[in-house]
Amino acid sequence: MAAKKLCDRISKELAEEVQKWGCMKQTGVSLRHMMDFGSTASPRNLLISAQFLHKELPIRIARRAIELENLPYGLSSKPAVLKVRDWYLDSFRDMRSYPEIKNKNDELEFTQMVKMIKVRHNNVVPMMALGVQQLKKDWSKVDYEDLREIHQFLDRFYMSRIGIRMLIGQHVALHDPNPPPNCVGYIHTKMSPLEVARTASEDARGICLREYGSAPDVNIYGDPDFTFPYVPTHLHMMVFELVKNSVRAVQERFMDSDKVAPPVRIIVADGLEDVTIKVSDEGGGIPRSGLPKIFTYLYSTARNPLDEHFTTTDVATSSTLAGYGYGIPISRLYARYFGGDLQIISMEGYGTDAYLHLSRLGDSQEPLS
Repeated sequence: MAAKKLCDRISKELAEEVQKWGCMKQTGVSLRHMMDFGSTASPRNLLISAQFLHKELPIRIARRAIELENLPYGLSSKPAVLKVRDWYLDSFRDMRSYPEIKNKNDELEFTQMVKMIKVRHNNVVPMMALGVQQLKKDWSKVDYEDLREIHQFLDRFYMSRIGIRMLIGQHVALHDPNPPPNCVGYIHTKMSPLEVARTASEDARGICLREYGSAPDVNIYGDPDFTFPYVPTHLHMMVFELVKNSVRAVQERFMDSDKVAPPVRIIVADGLEDVTIKVSDEGGGIPRSGLPKIFTYLYSTARNPLDEHFTTTDVATSSTLAGYGYGIPISRLYARYFGGDLQIISMEGYGTDAYLHLSRLGDSQEPLS
């Protein structure tokens, strides 16, 4: 079925190749494996890493290209989704046309190519969001129950994208001749969650200040000397999204009040299995009926920052994620990617607590589908 549909738009040979690779087994890696393997970025290890990507990436890319062809409710035919599908097919073609990697020169050239692939896919998230918006325009009333299949697809699709970008980014970063202290590619072996939370909170408050002219304080509690291995960019994105939502809720609730806006509180707890970061606010909370919706991709009424006039040279930043309501569901995927999770508990009329669980052990395999 998938091969037939692909054949309608691309050559039969490419369609069959995509189908063949899409049926192959994916190989998951853990944070610990990436850290241990990358701790010695020797030419031999870089060669092994490139050879692994040369075989693994086409499998992951092919699976997503096939799925993009088989989405329900006509989503596959939306212009934005067709553009994303073409990016995946172009990247599959680039990977499969690259010859066997045998030496250092091959490896360096391959690394430049995967860097370009990563850039090509920079705007996949907003472009897929645009596709969903294009679908919603065709429906007078979109029922989440009817679109559960699309939500599940987007979860799988974005999780796969996190994995592909992590593998490419890690491989590319291992080539840095002067890596920052305690860094193995993307991974910081002694990351301070307090420090990352502080930076992310300042960034989130900055957005609130620009939008409203003031912002509530953010108080952070925990052991300042505690560190553990993790990917700082992932944690920054997750904490930034949670704090941004909290400071906005508090600011809007107390904007016209005589009372001083209460601070947002962040607590970092280091357990044996998990590092847990709790973000608490008194922003009024979310109705219980609305809680399931915050983890979906289908409810945002905000305008997509990449509208119909989008060009592929534009780049979506983490701050634009909120523009189309994807920050919370995608933050949960980032947490789950390395074996963690994100839970949100709300008291309507008071405030919201978000619990970000991060696996301290680092031995959880990527969730592949």
